[in-house]
Amino acid sequence: MNRKVFFVAALWMAAMAVCAQQIKLEDILGGKYFAHSVKRVRPMADGESYALVSDDGQKIERCSFKTGEVIETLFDASTARGAAVRRVEGYILSPDEKNILIETNRTPIYRRSATSIYYIYNVKNKTLAPLSEGGPQECPKFSPDGNQIAFVRDNNIFLVKLLFNNAESQITKDGERNKIINGKPDWVYEEEFSFNCAFDFSADSEMLAWIRFDESAVKTFSFPWYKGTNPSKEEYKLYPGAYEYKYPKAGEVNSKVSVLTYDIKSRVTRTMQVPLDDDGYIPRIQFTGEKDKLMVLTLNRHQDRLDFYAVNARSTTAQLILREEDKRYVDEPAYSDIDFSGDQFVMLSERDGHQHMYLYSLGGQLIRQLTSGDYEVTEYYGADASGKNFYYASNEGSPLEQYIYKVDASGKKTKLSTEKGWNEAVFSDGCQYYLNTYSNLTTPPVYTLCNASGKALKTVEDNADLKNRLADLPLGTTELISVNTADGIQLNGWMVKPRNFDASRQYPVIMYQYGGPGYQMVFNSFDNGFLGGLMWEQHLAEKGYIVVCVDGRGTGGRGSDFKRCTYMKLGDLESRDQVETAIWLGKLPYVDKTRIAIWGWSFGGFNTLMSMCEGREVFNCGVAVAPVTDWRFYDTVYTERFMRTPQENPTGYDCSPLHRYEKIHGDLLLIHGMADDNVHFQNSAELAEAFVQLGYQFDMHFYTNRNHSIYGGNTRQHLVTRIENFLDEHLLK
Repeated sequence: MNRKVFFVAALWMAAMAVCAQQIKLEDILGGKYFAHSVKRVRPMADGESYALVSDDGQKIERCSFKTGEVIETLFDASTARGAAVRRVEGYILSPDEKNILIETNRTPIYRRSATSIYYIYNVKNKTLAPLSEGGPQECPKFSPDGNQIAFVRDNNIFLVKLLFNNAESQITKDGERNKIINGKPDWVYEEEFSFNCAFDFSADSEMLAWIRFDESAVKTFSFPWYKGTNPSKEEYKLYPGAYEYKYPKAGEVNSKVSVLTYDIKSRVTRTMQVPLDDDGYIPRIQFTGEKDKLMVLTLNRHQDRLDFYAVNARSTTAQLILREEDKRYVDEPAYSDIDFSGDQFVMLSERDGHQHMYLYSLGGQLIRQLTSGDYEVTEYYGADASGKNFYYASNEGSPLEQYIYKVDASGKKTKLSTEKGWNEAVFSDGCQYYLNTYSNLTTPPVYTLCNASGKALKTVEDNADLKNRLADLPLGTTELISVNTADGIQLNGWMVKPRNFDASRQYPVIMYQYGGPGYQMVFNSFDNGFLGGLMWEQHLAEKGYIVVCVDGRGTGGRGSDFKRCTYMKLGDLESRDQVETAIWLGKLPYVDKTRIAIWGWSFGGFNTLMSMCEGREVFNCGVAVAPVTDWRFYDTVYTERFMRTPQENPTGYDCSPLHRYEKIHGDLLLIHGMADDNVHFQNSAELAEAFVQLGYQFDMHFYTNRNHSIYGGNTRQHLVTRIENFLDEHLLK
């Protein structure tokens, strides 16, 4: 070879080596490409300011909604007197903002629950005092007058009175692990009704109300503990232990729930006379702004009837004021985060086929439907001081985008967002200002302070550093796509192509999906992809993959019928749509239809298995992480919401990987955490045994002592590398 030609070729190869794999997995997992966020914003009572935690976790600062400037430091770990606090892990402002509960030493229990050590910080005196000396606390809450704090410990409720030198008293005494829980939800309520605190103070601070869970009859589930590492459980060094807790599987017995109140002055405890089916649910309670008036929301076991009861906390009598029904199920937004503190309230309902806002009097009379149309109200933020202007987010215009709106009592609607893409908001007390978070598929989040008319006042974070880092990378192209299936269904998706994409080549494809009821994976938002920002997908594209995600039938944002069409037979239509997507992709000239993979986590793992066992041989391989393999193994609330019970719907439950595993096609990697409290390892263990007896060879990887999220130490790096290696082995031929 000519020496000059050789030298040029060598330089070219060296340059390619430098450019190759610039998006490193360890950088992605290590946070190099994480967007900076405005952390833990809390609107303050003056309606003009908000509190937030400083980047170093050492301070809580009060900032102006108009300018974003720091007005004052509410808490500083370096100057606080009393206990030493290394880092603010969470905080709660008292209603009068004279005290702050500082959370430290947080130890997670389940998805939303944790024990922590809390300190009461006096803002004026800069002093820290322990909330309690009796052990870690859960879900503390200030009374409306700011003079009391209730919390849960060991399944009992305790009360601390600040005006009496933080005197502590125990309100309930029957709490016992795996038997009785007071003031916090049991496992299934926490997971599927999305809350971690089940008590409330009355508006005059004279009473407490709580939900009592009797889980004595609920069957126990257990999983093994080993020594492991990160953290190491030395007590199980030679002999494994076991974690046991109450977990009601589909069709089995749930906790018996009741509502109790406690008169703080007279120390009298009462049980409320709330009409409830023997197997019914109480997903929310909240005191109203009226003295002694408690709102209790109940669901029947089928979850197709939601009742609102106004209960007198002293006389114990209950009056039905509102009933919401659906021929299939009432979804969670209908009862989550409703504010009953004023003389009216707004609820979200899908009664007209799309999720919209309905304004009611506190007595349950419908005042008017505030929004309507072929779109979804995705979040209700609140009303201004007049009670005549209501602020919300919706996907009007496209299910892939979200904007902030205002609607007045006459129905006049104003769009406040100006940037095309995804917008979210945190409103001030009284809704005169809000912090808008905007992003799109290729733009990291931008945080802007706005007034109630939507006028931008100050950008407080634009993630310019991340934009510059991304600009220096060899990123491929990202685009939103539309897939048309043989069933005549149009599905939304996104696609990441390699840099220097060549349409004359044929590329392997990795399909990523979830597919659970009402859930979306495809947005015109930066928060897309497995690890956010589509960065892992870009990392895969560097290797020569096309990565695709498509939301099939059953997912959210497209109305009630699209979401509920999977009712009573989860997995059937969802997997059909993924197979149809693979067929559609295989017809593209630049896709190698013999090298298409599918993967997903949780419901996405279930959907992966269902798609590979659908009967049409379209997938070369797949990866199922923490999958449900038979809905009989999953919990009552979630499963029965969409399937009813196995006794009522046996054929629907038989639509699962454990009942169609014999039709599997393609190579499989099955991954599960052995300490998964949510989707139990039992799911993968039983499927693995079925495959063994079938004679089907597959790869499997389990993770010791890891829960549903499978993280800790080097675990996540190992897991993602394991997935990549498997895909590379089968697709990069």
